[in-house]
Amino acid sequence: MIELLKKRRSIRRFKNIPVEREKLEMLKEAALLSPTSKNLHSWEFIFVDDKDMIGRLADARGQSSAFLKEAPLCLVVLGNEKANDTWIEDASIAAIIVQLTALSLGLGSCWIQIRNRMHSQEVSAEDYVRALLNIPREYRVVCLIAIGYPAEEKAPHDSSELRWDKIHLNKW
Repeated sequence: MIELLKKRRSIRRFKNIPVEREKLEMLKEAALLSPTSKNLHSWEFIFVDDKDMIGRLADARGQSSAFLKEAPLCLVVLGNEKANDTWIEDASIAAIIVQLTALSLGLGSCWIQIRNRMHSQEVSAEDYVRALLNIPREYRVVCLIAIGYPAEEKAPHDSSELRWDKIHLNKW
């Protein structure tokens, strides 16, 4: 697991290769295996592999999300705020579980924050995505995850460069 965590980097450039059906099914299973508070399953997921729709989703946050256009797969991670007060945590945990699973399958990924971000001066990124995908009002859009075969290489994290000063033992 530590080696996987060291290798996990935000990938923003992807090869024009679709994610195979078997790998897509494994990503779906990983999402559904993600833990949830009180086992209430406050998350929902939309897997998008339609290139036109991915291109439209890439406009959710302007330059911050434009790289999504290259990805062959986009995961939209949702939380039902009425199902549980930990909907943000549940959805966030699921998102990283899918990202780590993608890496274990030879895929790269990158989180695109949607919640509390703007599409334009008048429209939130969340409302923009909600309208595109016909998402019911009670579901909140936490993030988009771009997924695909990496077209860039990034060195793994080096343990010696970690912020060890952020770790405390027994007290501050």
